[in-house]
Amino acid sequence: MSAIIKVEELSKQYQIGARGAAYETLRESLAGAVLAPFRRGRGEKNGRSSESYTFWALKGVSFEVKPGEVLGIVGRNGAGKSTLLKILSRITEPTAGRVTLHGRVASLLEVGTGFHPELSGRENVFLNGAILGMRKAEIERKFDEIVAFAEIEQFIDTPVKRYSSGMYVRLAFAVAAHLEPEILIIDEVLAVGDAAFQKKCLGKISSVAQQGRTVLFVSHNMVAVKSLCSRAILLDGGTLTDDGPPARVVNSYLGAGRTSRAEILWSDPTQAPGNAIFRLRSVRVRNASGAITSELSTQESFSCSSGLITTRLRTGKIVL
Repeated sequence: MSAIIKVEELSKQYQIGARGAAYETLRESLAGAVLAPFRRGRGEKNGRSSESYTFWALKGVSFEVKPGEVLGIVGRNGAGKSTLLKILSRITEPTAGRVTLHGRVASLLEVGTGFHPELSGRENVFLNGAILGMRKAEIERKFDEIVAFAEIEQFIDTPVKRYSSGMYVRLAFAVAAHLEPEILIIDEVLAVGDAAFQKKCLGKISSVAQQGRTVLFVSHNMVAVKSLCSRAILLDGGTLTDDGPPARVVNSYLGAGRTSRAEILWSDPTQAPGNAIFRLRSVRVRNASGAITSELSTQESFSCSSGLITTRLRTGKIVL
């Protein structure tokens, strides 16, 4: 089956520290031209330092997504997740590389994306539908279902500038999910909604995927990523470092750059916690297979063990 999304060597570079030239009077322009030869030697322009830095938000990212896949995108803050979604949503252009998309794209990247604050909820539903390329008849057919899902019936004719952030997200997600785009892109915005609405949204995403549509899902909720996604990728420092089953990628993300706290040893009894009778020698967390680990799922059994030293009697090790 051919890919519905194909990302090839995608890179995005930002210039840090560079500032555009301010508006100048004619006298300032003439004075600048006279003094320019002297400033070049000092690496200055118009009296300001010309030094700037480049920052690669993405660097050489490549992957493909098949129709009907739910792809989780995980990574730390600043890893490049939002930049990737903005490029896929055609909000920003890449510095290098290529993205090929087959089908209509609906994006929910931040609260109120694509909404006009002066328009009512009803008008924004039709506006967003038109932006997605939907015909008026298609939007009208789905309208009641969208409003019912968002649970804002009594406010549908109120300007959205008076909506709370939760109401924004409810309506924005309802529009994006119900107007049947081939590709649905969702950033962390669902965190704005309450627990009941988040659960409702996750159920809708699962339903959308079962209908054969493709979903890109960015979240810091690792339980949701593992339960909802059929595949995940890990971004770190703008590069793709892992691609595969969600459980493996999530474990890779959680373990990256962290010191394991699954085992603590105190070699010096005087520094170990305890009292005049007993002091801890070691503490360990083991998973169901007996391996020492700091990452456990809610469905996995585990055991804890601690080694004790008697400071008064100095007799061996006791395992609890």
